[in-house]
Amino acid sequence: MSVVEAPFPGTISEILVKVGDSVKEDDEMIIIEAMKMKNPLVSPADGKVKEIKVKEQEEVQTGQVLAVIE
Repeated sequence: MSVVEAPFPGTISEILVKVGDSVKEDDEMIIIEAMKMKNPLVSPADGKVKEIKVKEQEEVQTGQVLAVIE
């Protein structure tokens, strides 16, 4: 099991996957906005999206788990 974590505080501007989607390592999953810049967060491994723990426009903190891949 792998997780996608917020690398810095910001706002979730877009979620590009849904539960059940298959992802490959380095596929873009979530767009986080910080300091007026949009930054894509990618899958750390191949797998299936098991859980998405955030919603669009939600504020997140560094290290917060955003999604789980199995």
